[in-house]
Amino acid sequence: MRGTISNNVFWLLLLSATFMACKIRKTATLAPSTKTSSLSVKKNENIELLRSKDIVYNTLSVKAKAKLDIAGSKNNATMNFRIEKGRRIWVSITVLGGMEVARALITPDSIKVRNNFQNVYLKKPFSYLHKFTSNQVKFEWLESILSGNTVPDFLNDQTEFEQTNGYWLLKGKNEALAYSVFFDNLMKVTETNINNLGQAQSLKVVYSGGYHDFEGSLFPNGMAINSMTGAKIVNIELEYSGAQRNLPLEFPFTVPGKYEVIN
Repeated sequence: MRGTISNNVFWLLLLSATFMACKIRKTATLAPSTKTSSLSVKKNENIELLRSKDIVYNTLSVKAKAKLDIAGSKNNATMNFRIEKGRRIWVSITVLGGMEVARALITPDSIKVRNNFQNVYLKKPFSYLHKFTSNQVKFEWLESILSGNTVPDFLNDQTEFEQTNGYWLLKGKNEALAYSVFFDNLMKVTETNINNLGQAQSLKVVYSGGYHDFEGSLFPNGMAINSMTGAKIVNIELEYSGAQRNLPLEFPFTVPGKYEVIN
């Protein structure tokens, strides 16, 4: 049982480091009854409007209850993660009444994962995550999906905009990836779909329950994520119990000498 938990937590760290999702039990801020803004004939104006709705932060700290389902094997855990914008994402996983079983530190250049159950340590370049996602995935994408923001690479001159049933849809391609992103009438992301058919990889992130006011910005009340790479299917759900931004944060990561480096 312990081996199953530790292995699944290890995958949780890798996959949540790649794409994380949350479900926050707070009163939702419902989208106002007014209609969605009309699309402009000028693409750059549409892009700037969507960017203006992104939450701005220097640091972000979130605690959450995590539900992990990897190919039908399910585990529950508590996750704490901290972000320093553009620099690093720190993740800690605890189970069994607060016992930390794993910790990770992700930067634009590297990923480090420490498995405390099995006393092993993984250190790889950021590109290691591309084994589980597309090669186009960048550090900035992780930050955007975590915060409910737009993915920077999806807002460009080649992006197509549509207004369907009164709501915005943007779609396009980023190298081998095809993407589609839906927005509500607050101009916030409600669903993101990313597919790499050539590599049998797909990701779907749904922000359910609307958005709530988070220190003057809009933050998602809920997300659900489904990731598929070949035959591996992963579902992750996080239930937020607290979030803070722009506070001084520490990102501790050390490895005891007895830990074995694994490949």
